[in-house]
Amino acid sequence: MKIGIPRALLYYYYYPLWKTFFETLGCEVIISGKTTIDLLDKGIKASVSDICVPIKILNGHVLELLESDVDYIFLPRMMSIRKGEFFCPKFMGLPDMVRHSLPGAKDKILFPNISSLSDDISDDKLYYDMGQRLGVTDKNIKESLKEGRKVWNEFRRFSKEDYTALEAMDYVLEGKLPEKQVEDINITIGLMGYVYDVYDDLVSMGIVDRLRKMGVKVITFEMMDEVMLDRELDSMKKRLFWTFSNKLLAAGYKFLKDESIDGIIHVTAFGCGPDSLIGKLMEIDSEKLGKPFMTIRVDEHTGENHLQTRIEAFVDMIYRKKSKYIKEA
Repeated sequence: MKIGIPRALLYYYYYPLWKTFFETLGCEVIISGKTTIDLLDKGIKASVSDICVPIKILNGHVLELLESDVDYIFLPRMMSIRKGEFFCPKFMGLPDMVRHSLPGAKDKILFPNISSLSDDISDDKLYYDMGQRLGVTDKNIKESLKEGRKVWNEFRRFSKEDYTALEAMDYVLEGKLPEKQVEDINITIGLMGYVYDVYDDLVSMGIVDRLRKMGVKVITFEMMDEVMLDRELDSMKKRLFWTFSNKLLAAGYKFLKDESIDGIIHVTAFGCGPDSLIGKLMEIDSEKLGKPFMTIRVDEHTGENHLQTRIEAFVDMIYRKKSKYIKEA
């Protein structure tokens, strides 16, 4: 049996778990290709006009998988991974949107309801409903998720050693060790952004690699310890409703206080409601603390040259500021 997994949204956070789970069950896992302009155009045509870019991209990836020889497409309903917090409503309604808007999708979508108390979503009870369609037993599912959990925990451990999600994924799934970063790093930037914005090369235009080529060390939220991030929000009277938005905001607050972080870049997709709130909070606090902060808002029309120019100017500004401070000291 062939299971398709779209290379979009939380693929960049949970793919090691899901891939291991399905392959241990005896399924063949097929992932859609990297996001291209043509794929995005197909997704745009299949989406309502005012939806955010990541969902348009997801629709394009699902359409690509529907055109391939897969038996099912795995698209879980992501509801919650922390008590009292939730995913964006688009995530919760995503399986229904896809099933009833994309031709041929209705009977091909596997969508377990994911509701957990932590980032670890490998509780076998969440996946039992898929057993009949996959022709496997609850015991099979439990044993396969146990293997998936091991791989995902290793993925998270490696991420926290300052490797990107893609580097950690290559390591745990294919044994590829990432190349070492350049050692003579003068600038460290905290990069805020959801994994599906930062690591989709069409959305972020390879911002991590661009920064690294400039001699910049990049830190993202998934490289940081969850418990430490959680403490960063203790001073808030009320947390945000959305778990991954809280992770970004917590990382942002840590970046603001950390003297080793020279500046902060926030990558956000146009039309993201939670990000509009996070961005404003960061703008206010970064100005108070004198920490360089820049928002890069991308949509399907964003130009590569525009992005490159802004990044170069931001890095150059930080470098000049640091150089001046070193000379005065």
